[in-house]
Amino acid sequence: MENGTTMKNKIKVHRAMHNLTQEALAQEMGVARQTILAIEKGKYDPSLDLAFKIARRFCVNIDEVFVYEEN
Repeated sequence: MENGTTMKNKIKVHRAMHNLTQEALAQEMGVARQTILAIEKGKYDPSLDLAFKIARRFCVNIDEVFVYEEN
């Protein structure tokens, strides 16, 4: 992200609540497991499309999974 901003997420928490592995979520989203891992670790910000897709998978609003913070 640009200076002073970070994107945090709760994908791991939601995966645990749905008993879903990184691999299973990745397959459902049409991405590599490494992509899910990188997003969870905050090393990669998903596209808006993927972010909404992940939130819809867990039946929650996008801001319940992704938190945008300005420093």
